[in-house]
Amino acid sequence: MTRIRLGTRRSHLATTQSGLVADQLRALGHEVELVEIVTEGDTNLAPLVSMGGTGVFATAIRHALLTGRIDLAVHSLKDLPVLPYDGLTIAAIPAREDARDALVARDGLTLGELPEGAVIGTGSPRREAQLAALGLGVQVRAIRGNVDTRIGLVTSGEVDAVILARAGLVRLGRAAEITETLEPVQMLPAPGQGALALEIRSDDAELAVAVAALDHADTRAAVTAERALLCALEAGCSAPIGALAEVSEELDGSLEISLRSFVGRTDGSFDLRRSVTGPVETAQQLGEQLAQVLLQDGARDAMSPRPEAPPDPAPGGALPSTTPVTTFVPTSAAECES
Repeated sequence: MTRIRLGTRRSHLATTQSGLVADQLRALGHEVELVEIVTEGDTNLAPLVSMGGTGVFATAIRHALLTGRIDLAVHSLKDLPVLPYDGLTIAAIPAREDARDALVARDGLTLGELPEGAVIGTGSPRREAQLAALGLGVQVRAIRGNVDTRIGLVTSGEVDAVILARAGLVRLGRAAEITETLEPVQMLPAPGQGALALEIRSDDAELAVAVAALDHADTRAAVTAERALLCALEAGCSAPIGALAEVSEELDGSLEISLRSFVGRTDGSFDLRRSVTGPVETAQQLGEQLAQVLLQDGARDAMSPRPEAPPDPAPGGALPSTTPVTTFVPTSAAECES
């Protein structure tokens, strides 16, 4: 039996996710203590893009891990930077929850039923770009906060709908509040969405063995492809990029992975979707290959800075979009995880 101090953010969703992992470890005979840690993303409610996007939820937890305050960190993988972190290792990626996005709207409406000019709340440039590409005539309001806060904006009438990760709502037992699950053909999720990453110190061999029992091979392959794409595009989690990889078994028993992607602009002026398929053992290479296809077809220009014009008044006085066109923070693709 191993005694494990598991670090988690204080939000309801984070503690719920960490609790699920803790229960799995306890079922394997380990003693687990949850240690709550406050991160910048919890205390600073400015838009994530203005704080650098990627990593604002992970830095404090990683510091606690490196300094020995905790032994294990549970992250939402979509919030974790793709570059390796010195001294730390992702020891396991458990089976993924449903990766799709979900709509929570007033009066039980679906996305297609929302009237023109309806206000949808989201803090994600990726979601805003795909909403713009759908051409539904809706407006977007940038929002932050936990699940209760976001859904509260709908029940109070401040917005007509919000878009959230379905996985979080399912884990919180709030799936009944979803009015529509958005299919990937409408809205591709963030790379790694719905998956958890279990991170430990690289030199903790005993814990690595204990945690490895929770690793799910198909999920690891899928998110490896998605994050390889994100890394090769040199973009962070706040860039308007969607990706979803799925593993399937062929008739001959071999495993194949299909990867779909989206790159766009939040104003709807650019919408690029591409896909690739190959053997599951080539997940990393497939992500890198698809990134090159996207770059060749104009993704670099779409992710480059462009002047922002003042928003035009919306018909009927509806609220105009308040989320700026998003740019990415360059990284070195050569440094990405293998």
